[in-house]
Amino acid sequence: MASQMTEMLKGTLEGMVLAILSDRPAYGYEITARLRDQGFTDLVEGTVYALLVRIEQRGFVDVEKVPSEKGPPRKVFSLNAQGREQLAEFWRTWSFLAERIEQLHTEGND
Repeated sequence: MASQMTEMLKGTLEGMVLAILSDRPAYGYEITARLRDQGFTDLVEGTVYALLVRIEQRGFVDVEKVPSEKGPPRKVFSLNAQGREQLAEFWRTWSFLAERIEQLHTEGND
C-alpha cells in the first residue's frame, strides 16, 4: 500500500499544501508537521520544501522572511489570489474525481 499511497500523494500534495496555507501562513516545517498529524507519517520534509519552491515559482504564494530564534530567517508562505484560484480548481477537480471513483467503487460492489 505504501507505494500506491506515494503515487497518489504525488498528484494531490500541491492541493493539500495550498489548503493548509488557505487557513493561515506557515513555514515548511509547520506544513510538514500538519500533514504528519493528518496521518501522512512517511512524508519527507524535503518533499514539502521542493513543492514550496515550485508553488512559489508558479506565483501561488507570497513569501516573507521572518527572523528565527534558532538560525537563519524562516520563509513564511501565504496563499495569494492566484494560489486561491489554483486551490479552487484543485477542489473542483478533486470533487469530480472522488465522485467518479466512488461510483466505480459502489458499482463494483453490486
